[in-house]
Amino acid sequence: MIAVDTNILVCAHRADSPFHRAALASVTALAEGRGAWGIPWPCLHEFLAIVTHPRIYSPPTPPAKAIDQVDAWLESPALTLLGESEAHWPALRALLGAGRITGPSVHDAGVAALCLQHGVRELWSADRDFGRFARLVVVNPLVR
Repeated sequence: MIAVDTNILVCAHRADSPFHRAALASVTALAEGRGAWGIPWPCLHEFLAIVTHPRIYSPPTPPAKAIDQVDAWLESPALTLLGESEAHWPALRALLGAGRITGPSVHDAGVAALCLQHGVRELWSADRDFGRFARLVVVNPLVR
């Protein structure tokens, strides 16, 4: 399974992103393909927070349009939403301890733990900070 990080979702959604075409093509290929793909729940939350934020985008995406975008992704039959289970804390705890993770990197560790729990083969992200998690293969589809 391939999982998609927030930054790829944002670039795929925002036509004003310099990486829009590459991100849109990548996400569309997953959404319309037959292969299993996933989005961690925290990445959907973060997507909504970022694209609707008036200090990040001028103009921001209207909330209804951002929600419609999430609905469109959820229509993909091959999509799995990656959420926490009882196994999440032990997985997250191990990543936090192994990498001495603190501050904002805790969010990334949570996403990495979800990916590992759900058997994600690779995480598509433009965030190089995920390189801290050796067991997680990270691919940037924007620079292929």
